[in-house]
Amino acid sequence: MTLNIIIVGAGIAGLTAAVSLHQAGHHVRVYESSAFAAEVGAALNLAPNGTRVLQKLGFDMQKASAVPINNWDTVDGTSLRRIACQDLKQASERFGAAYVAVHRVDLHNELMRLAGVDQPGARGVELHLSSRVIQIDPEAGLVEFVDGRIEKADLIIGADGLHSVSRNAITSASEGPSTAAKRSTGLSAFRFLVPTEVLENHPAGKELLAWKTPGATLLGDPNSKTMEEERHMMWYPCRSGKVQNFVGIHPTVTGEQPENSEGAISMSPITPFRILTVRKGIKRQMLSEFSHFHPQVVEILSLGNDVNCWPLFHTEPLNSWTRGKLVVIGDAAHPMLPFGGQGSNQAIEDGGALGFLLKDVDDVAEIPARLELFEKVRRRRASRVQILSTVRANREHQVETQIRQYMEEDVLLPNSFAARVAHDAGFDVFRRCHEVLAI
Repeated sequence: MTLNIIIVGAGIAGLTAAVSLHQAGHHVRVYESSAFAAEVGAALNLAPNGTRVLQKLGFDMQKASAVPINNWDTVDGTSLRRIACQDLKQASERFGAAYVAVHRVDLHNELMRLAGVDQPGARGVELHLSSRVIQIDPEAGLVEFVDGRIEKADLIIGADGLHSVSRNAITSASEGPSTAAKRSTGLSAFRFLVPTEVLENHPAGKELLAWKTPGATLLGDPNSKTMEEERHMMWYPCRSGKVQNFVGIHPTVTGEQPENSEGAISMSPITPFRILTVRKGIKRQMLSEFSHFHPQVVEILSLGNDVNCWPLFHTEPLNSWTRGKLVVIGDAAHPMLPFGGQGSNQAIEDGGALGFLLKDVDDVAEIPARLELFEKVRRRRASRVQILSTVRANREHQVETQIRQYMEEDVLLPNSFAARVAHDAGFDVFRRCHEVLAI
């Protein structure tokens, strides 16, 4: 007998879990609130701890147009002086997998292919769009939708992001909404893409492309002394090098953009003219925030069209990820800030671990014990990474006290950048799953 599993949310965490659990032999239904399954946004970094999981699931990096990240440079954004260079070319030998950059849509589409969503029933994962969940009964295993429909499952996986109905169903019985509530960091992120060809045909862009080492470059602001005044620009390629991805972290300016429930630009009900005006206003704000950066950097920033701005929120680590027949993963369990680039990687670890731990489980009576093992594998580790995500590289010592609360035996304290890289990228979630199953 296979398990009947419902996954709430078709983002990176939800689809990775869907692929992993389907490959483990279970019947999986995914319910996505939006009308479109594809992720939106820009690109992201996949570290070895994430790419290792994807490789085991059969993920095709070439089909996803992934770009190897061979270097991680830290540069003074005002002078373009290199401060540090992390050589990542040996990551495969050191960590068992590589660093790559991939566009969210390409990542999402490849996960959809692996899930076989166009082959419903026994051959693939069922994907149901425009299916907004409004309530979950963890004890009975019931999911209620906005249209009044109710579905039942042996296991419910909440992968519904920062604004999570699933998380509320867990925390309302234990920690209370105040602990689980999202908190503004006071920071926001500009995100936009520029075709590489556009930079190659622009004098400043062509010169900076020749100057830039292959991989990721962090252009920092030497005047940013505290988190509240943090400003930096992250730049790396995606889509087989045909597109350049930019993310600009900056202090939030009151009223700099309207928000919908996801903190993104609202597309409705404002008119197309209003949308265009909003985006132009965001671009002007971005150029203002980084106007003191090197003139060539400012020039290439001006080439960015369709600039979006996302406020950054944070929650404290949860005391529990499970309740009854419900478990939360991804941003529903541990929303990450972009410092360290681990948000998607931790979501991927979650999904991979669930499939590994629930493989060959055909008795619903075994589920509670396996969820306990899942928390043992994931909760403390993800909590450490979640705390680390609140500080930029080389500032790990600032959160050392908080991290110590979630340490485990045989884990080195990640209180330096080198230790953080080893802690984050070097983790093998499948090995850890094997260890807890063997106990």
